[in-house]
Amino acid sequence: MKLRTFFSLRKRIFIQIVLAGIIPAIIITVSGIFLYVKRSSANDINSLISEAKLMSNHVSTSGYMNDQTAGNMRERMTAVGNSYSGRILLINTSYRILLDTYYVDEGRITVWENVVRSMKGEITSLYDEDNQCIIVTVPIRTLHDDKERIDGVLFISKNTSYIAQTKNFYLNAAFEFLIMIAFILVIVGIILSRVLTDPLKKMSVSIDAIKNGTTQDELKIDEYKEVAEISDKFNDFTTQMRMIDESRQEFVSNVSHELKTPLASMKVLADSINSMPDAPVDLYKEFMGDIGEEIDRETKTINDLLSLVRLDKANATLNISPVNINELMELLMKRLRPLAEEKKVELVLESFRPVTAEVDEVKFSLAIMNLVENGIKYNDEGGYVHVSVNSDHQFFFIRVEDNGMGIPDESLDSIFERFYRVDKSHSREIGGTGLGLAITKNAILMHHGEIKVSSTLGEGTTFDVRVPLSYIEKVS
Repeated sequence: MKLRTFFSLRKRIFIQIVLAGIIPAIIITVSGIFLYVKRSSANDINSLISEAKLMSNHVSTSGYMNDQTAGNMRERMTAVGNSYSGRILLINTSYRILLDTYYVDEGRITVWENVVRSMKGEITSLYDEDNQCIIVTVPIRTLHDDKERIDGVLFISKNTSYIAQTKNFYLNAAFEFLIMIAFILVIVGIILSRVLTDPLKKMSVSIDAIKNGTTQDELKIDEYKEVAEISDKFNDFTTQMRMIDESRQEFVSNVSHELKTPLASMKVLADSINSMPDAPVDLYKEFMGDIGEEIDRETKTINDLLSLVRLDKANATLNISPVNINELMELLMKRLRPLAEEKKVELVLESFRPVTAEVDEVKFSLAIMNLVENGIKYNDEGGYVHVSVNSDHQFFFIRVEDNGMGIPDESLDSIFERFYRVDKSHSREIGGTGLGLAITKNAILMHHGEIKVSSTLGEGTTFDVRVPLSYIEKVS
């Protein structure tokens, strides 16, 4: 529960708003300070290189590298070094320091990498952020017999403490700015998280009220589009659940009625026999025959109910295997032909091509048997039931067509409902339970197929079944 509270939508929105504001602010601030340091140091380096080139020309033309008494080079360099709060060195080709404006290392040898590179004619620069200075080295070039050569290296350093000071100033200002931004973001985050989640909280309260039965009103939360869509879908769901609940209640009522009626008939017949101790044998046999018929009717109803329950289970499984549909249909026709002959109905099977499909043979047989048996039972003497088998590259098709009594248009949408009968008196007369087509539809749907019906009252009915040739398990 604590984990769920911690990861509540309101807290997530609050955290995301704060992070969405503070992270870019930090990135922009840090990047700005970094760019300032980089730009300032680059400008100073370019400026110092220009000054170093100019000074190296003065050294070269004065001849100071060969005669340290020539000109007033030390005074000039000391003045330039002081203006940069830095240090200037003159180094000859033997890497000996000829001049040091700090008077510390004159006469010593230095073999620093950048000095060595400048002795080879390269101009080098270095920004030492830790020691807060910029160091530039440039070669001192002179002409000897119309040929240019390198007589030494000029080393200039410049103090950059002002960059660090400015950087610290910006950091302090940025810190204060980020604290202010964070404070504003916290306020905005609290307000927005409440505004955005309040409709969901209202929805939760309304759902609890509907669940507890304290209100029958529909869910109406329409602060913004997404919540309104959820409300509409929830209302659709609750409507569907009410319909399912009503359907279940009706189903229980129908089951009770269907099971109770044969029992009541048997009770009446048994009581009649018991009330006539000297009943004739023929009457006794007639009553016992009627009781047997009621028992058969009860048994068929119970068997159909069991079949329907097995097909209705959410975890109902299919025993899928490759089945020769043509041979299966011939077998079903063979089983039903005696019934057709008894009713004097012509039963015809037409196969347009060989068909092999992945189905549950038992459940699929039950579905097709119901269709063909209905076509025979609800037909007139001399009528026909025409069954055809066909397929394409993806599906196989079974059509069951008869010229029987037909189905009224107003009943076509209801014939697959449990216990629904178009003509109740006639259905009971021929032993129908009102479950056959419900069983058929469930079995077809389990195979990911579909069934359609078309009918004209007094002319006949046609059922079209389409089922995939290959069964693909649906991933839940």
